[in-house]
Amino acid sequence: MKVASGSSTLELVQGDITKQDTEAIGNAANSRLAGGGGVDGAIHRAGGPAIMKECRKIGGCPTGHAVLTTGGNLKAKYVIHAVGPIYRGGNAGEAELLKSAYLSCLKIATEKGIKSIAFPSISTGVYGYPIDEASRIALTTCMDYLKEHPEIELVRFVLFGDANYRAYEKTLKEIQSEHG
Repeated sequence: MKVASGSSTLELVQGDITKQDTEAIGNAANSRLAGGGGVDGAIHRAGGPAIMKECRKIGGCPTGHAVLTTGGNLKAKYVIHAVGPIYRGGNAGEAELLKSAYLSCLKIATEKGIKSIAFPSISTGVYGYPIDEASRIALTTCMDYLKEHPEIELVRFVLFGDANYRAYEKTLKEIQSEHG
């Protein structure tokens, strides 16, 4: 599913983020930048040791922020590692931290002249963020940013599995109908 946001495109696809041909891919990283399971582990395995080498040099990243490394062996030139919040019921600032994680990635893309980025669904795996809430934050944050930043031509959400794709698709249709 594709929609226009300003002069840019926001796209939803089901698939493997490590195989994306965007200039950058987002990673749902942990604050130690230590690799791990899920999307993070898959990106480190597919990208090879160059990514971890740069992560070790950086050392860490606070929740709600992001850092840039090489894409290593990936098609993407860069990986933007975003640290999303662990979901603790929704009253511990999780929404603001999740929004901040996506905004940090987008700001890095703007600063580095990156025209296309693919995101996973940050914080919805082992961090337990409910996908309906997380997808609304992710999509509205990116759509709002794109309206002011036409230099980013494409934001693609690469969703693992049919259920995740359907959740994002449902949210995107709701957002579109709300904004007519």
